[in-house]
Amino acid sequence: MNMNARWLGRVPYGEAFVLQRALHERSGDDYLLLLEHPHVYTMGSKAKPQHVLLDDVASVGAELVDADRGGDVTYHGPGQLVGYPIVTLPDGRDVVAYVRRLEGLLIDVLADFGIAGRRDTGYTGVWVGTPAGESKIAAIGVRVARGRTRHGFALNVAPDLAMFDHIVPCGISDRGVTSMAELLGDATPSMAEVVARVVARAGDALGMCGPTVRADVIDASGSDARDVANIAGLSGNGDTSAPVRLLGRLAQAGVETTAVDSPSARRARPEWMRVKARMGPEFTDLKRRMRGLDLHTVCEEAGCPNIYECWSAGTATFMILGDRCTRACGFCLIDTRKPLPVDADEPRRVADAVEAMDLEHVVITCVARDDLADGGAAAFAATVDAVRLRCPRTRVELLISDCGGDANALATIFASHPDVLNHNLETVARLQRAARPSAGYARSLAVLARARDAGLVTKSGLILGMGETDDEVRVAMTDLHNVGVEILTIGQYLQPSARHLPVVRWYTPAEFDALRVFGGTLGFAHVESGPLVRSSYHAREGVERTSLLTS
Repeated sequence: MNMNARWLGRVPYGEAFVLQRALHERSGDDYLLLLEHPHVYTMGSKAKPQHVLLDDVASVGAELVDADRGGDVTYHGPGQLVGYPIVTLPDGRDVVAYVRRLEGLLIDVLADFGIAGRRDTGYTGVWVGTPAGESKIAAIGVRVARGRTRHGFALNVAPDLAMFDHIVPCGISDRGVTSMAELLGDATPSMAEVVARVVARAGDALGMCGPTVRADVIDASGSDARDVANIAGLSGNGDTSAPVRLLGRLAQAGVETTAVDSPSARRARPEWMRVKARMGPEFTDLKRRMRGLDLHTVCEEAGCPNIYECWSAGTATFMILGDRCTRACGFCLIDTRKPLPVDADEPRRVADAVEAMDLEHVVITCVARDDLADGGAAAFAATVDAVRLRCPRTRVELLISDCGGDANALATIFASHPDVLNHNLETVARLQRAARPSAGYARSLAVLARARDAGLVTKSGLILGMGETDDEVRVAMTDLHNVGVEILTIGQYLQPSARHLPVVRWYTPAEFDALRVFGGTLGFAHVESGPLVRSSYHAREGVERTSLLTS
């Protein structure tokens, strides 16, 4: 079996917990999630409250959370490599043997950098000798259920060791905590180098006999981003048609764009990407209705190539919360000026349009509204309620933003019980920060996992042609399926302007067909894959081809 290694960058503890739980419960595949957390203290099943020495951990910029792992209280934060193996144990439920293997993995990695780590028969974890005595350099806390593992290890590469002073680490009061940086000084390896060694050794250490399939989120804001790109065998250079900030993100992600991003290349769309405008009476009638109700559609705002086909068939995707987005994704045409106030009457007008059009299936999406405390969740719920009141037989599909990963905001949306909950991953792990710098690979997977946990039919989408590889696309599809996504759309990226991400590759119809077939082998209920496919394309037909909805 393959080992799916994922470097996810910095991920809030709650999102990582949701992600590892989803992979544990819904996937039989083995994973090694590698990441950093923002400052957080976690309380294991044996933690004693008095081992937290602060009345309010928020005073040091941290949060305090309960963790369903073994052990006492510990700290996670920037500069510490956290590893969550989600694997099926080859020896069943022998947790002690598994912990010993984790210790062995970390001891070997430390040895690669000249540090002599060792076990201590009285304590779990990895220890080193320091002038102050025995000190812990790596903590381990695990949970095993049904023969599969969760939680894992935390290796101190270069964290702020002062954060450990606010707790009794792992409940051990007579020993210290150290880090690779404290031991090695100027010779301290980068986080990317440590990640590479962990990935290289993990398969053997954890008893995996298959190859390691690795994918990395390249964080364009971090000093390690270039190192990760180099380790992954990527290279890139810039072009002069996009903003400097976008060029930097592209170069960090290793995207080669010079040959394809020119005015002549942008004009040279292949034949299968050329769409004929069909502005018949149905199209013009629907456009008149939208203007009369003062509503926005993503069809227009995002320049969808299917607008003529869909509008002529009397279907559209309504975009609520205005037409101005608080994010500046590298692939999206939507206006990014300061958003206007929320229109409280908008849900009623959407319901009016749905009733007037006599829709069987309506898609409702939004711009990202990070200026709102709930990210627009209440507006989504109000719109679903308005449509259901007016048109109880209409199926409602929501295409949502990530609401900043806020669990309460997402719960508000889920409680409105849409028939389909769609949230787009958009692109592969490596290109996330280049394409959608205000979002995240792990966050989007966690949003979809939360939706599935809420009992909703889940859907996501990918747009291709921004510099990803075939293997990376298959990795993203695998991750989406393994967190519980049931419907997937895959389409060709079109560059909206010279100031957006360039089109690096035109996928052929045959290549889209091959991805559809691959999605079927993974187990998706439906895959809509084609050059002109977008999130809402054939949304009604896609759901009706599955057995996910009974009415």
